[in-house]
Amino acid sequence: MTTTRTRTRVTSGIPNTTTTSTATATTSPTRSPAVRPLLREVHGRLIRGLRTRQGRTLAEVAARAGVSLAYLSEVERGLKEPSSEVLEAVCVALGSSVTDLVGAAHRELLDLEQRSAAEPHVLDLTQRREQDTHRAFPVTPGPPASVSLRAA
Repeated sequence: MTTTRTRTRVTSGIPNTTTTSTATATTSPTRSPAVRPLLREVHGRLIRGLRTRQGRTLAEVAARAGVSLAYLSEVERGLKEPSSEVLEAVCVALGSSVTDLVGAAHRELLDLEQRSAAEPHVLDLTQRREQDTHRAFPVTPGPPASVSLRAA
């Protein structure tokens, strides 16, 4: 799916610049799974999971927590970094606590770290064979460059 966003900058009440950007959506609104998730993404995923398991709507939880529906949606999608007060209000609205949320986030991140340690994903370029290095950077003889230190 491709989305196009147009933004207009307004200076002194007069629109003067329009910027259009096009983005192609991937299967996940978050970053690649190969990249460690941000804490806000983990918190959002956990909050959304708890809310959906309870069969509650975004509107219901947002109203009970005292935040806007749009903001809670962005928190659940990992797009906003909520304050500790907002996290507390959302957790209480869900009948949980920040302690439970932080504990669950800790367990998820620890599990991801242990799995990534078991499956190395860093390419060690220092272990290249000498012939591979020559193919990657071929040396072509050429005339020596004359260097002058005098000012022109």
